[in-house]
Amino acid sequence: MATPARRTRPRNRGPAFDLRRTTLGFVLAAILLVCAGSVARAVAGAVERHPAAVVAVCLLCAPVAVAVLRGGRRFRAARAARRAVGALAEGAETALETLEATAPSPAGHAPGHAPAHTAEAAPERAEPWQAVDHDAMAPEEFERAIAALCERDGCRDVEVVGGAGDLGADVLATAPDGRRVVVQCKRYGETNKVGSQDVQRFGGTCWTVHGAQVAAVVTTSGFTAPAVEYAERCGIVCVDRAALAAWSDGTGPPPWAGPAAPRV
Repeated sequence: MATPARRTRPRNRGPAFDLRRTTLGFVLAAILLVCAGSVARAVAGAVERHPAAVVAVCLLCAPVAVAVLRGGRRFRAARAARRAVGALAEGAETALETLEATAPSPAGHAPGHAPAHTAEAAPERAEPWQAVDHDAMAPEEFERAIAALCERDGCRDVEVVGGAGDLGADVLATAPDGRRVVVQCKRYGETNKVGSQDVQRFGGTCWTVHGAQVAAVVTTSGFTAPAVEYAERCGIVCVDRAALAAWSDGTGPPPWAGPAAPRV
């Protein structure tokens, strides 16, 4: 009788080739290489300014590399890939934040601190005076415009008194230094100059009737030579077209700011 042959168990062999696992391994390696390249490019520029970044990146990436090399059956390939990518991204972000926090500021001051001494802020400038067209105004509007200029330049108790029976005074005010200002306004055409008779009539009332300490005739035109001569003798300030424009835009003085003319 024939004796049945015994079946011999095959010797233990290594794990069979797994195409799916091998493919996932290559994918994981490719992801790690791409992430490493991105991190290297992002950090390379900053590393030149602060060498400590190299140490920080290495310390952050080392645990990830060890975990990948040790990857066992308890970790699936996909989970390991996700964790590796997240760790690398977090490490790169932390390294860049460290560089920004430790890099010196352009002015040479510590990060997060303002300079100990800063230039004083420039004082606020007053709003520019809005330009007005005095030629387009009616006589009453011109008087109010001159009163507004007096108020702008610090006069008190400004009053428009022009009209019938004004006795030569159109605007009354108190100058910043306390002197009484009396102004006569002549809204004339550019070719119609203020004559000596106009100035003489004003000179006959501004001192005795209105108690002026500063008397001025303001016009949108000019003054004749006899009018200027009489005004100088009586101490009356003549503000012609050019002087009015300078006073209005702030480049010239107001009538009470100049030296008083002699009175005879």
